[in-house]
Amino acid sequence: MRHNKKFNHLGRKAAHRNAMLANMAISLIRHKRITTTLAKAKALRVYVEPILTRAKDDSTHSRRVVFGYLQDKNAVTELFKEISTKIADRPGGYTRIIKLGTRQGDAASMAFIELVDYDENMAKTKVAKAKRTRRGGAKKQAEAVEAPAVEEAPAVEAPAEEAKAE
Repeated sequence: MRHNKKFNHLGRKAAHRNAMLANMAISLIRHKRITTTLAKAKALRVYVEPILTRAKDDSTHSRRVVFGYLQDKNAVTELFKEISTKIADRPGGYTRIIKLGTRQGDAASMAFIELVDYDENMAKTKVAKAKRTRRGGAKKQAEAVEAPAVEEAPAVEAPAEEAKAE
C-alpha cells in the first residue's frame, strides 16, 4: 500500500530524482529564476523551501546540512550571504511558480519558478499602489504628492536671465 506517499516521483529512480532536484535548486539559487515543466517546478518548490528556511540560521551545522543537499560550495555561499538576508523576515513562501503554457514539442505544461524577493517587476507594483480608505484617503495623498512639483519651475529660469545680461 502507498498510504501517505504523496510526492511526485517524476518517472525517475530516487538517486536520479535527488540529483536532478539538487541541480535545479543550485540553478535557482544562482539565477533566481528558472524555466522548467510544471511538475518539476512543483517538486522543486517542495525540495528547496526547507533549504531556504534552513539558510536563515547561519551556523556551521546549517551550512553542513544545506551542503548535504546541494553539494556546491558556491551555491551554499551565495545562499547564506545574499539570499538569506533578503528572506530573513519572510515567514515562508520563498518561491513563486508562474505557468507559461505548453511546450511545442510534446505539449508539456511549462512554468518558471523564481525567488519571490528577487522579482523587480512585482516589487515595483507593490510599492506604487496607494493605500485606499473609505474616507477618501487615496485622493488626499495624491493631492499632497502633486503640490511640491509646481514649486520647482521658477528656479530653472533664473540662470537663463543671468546669461542674457552678460
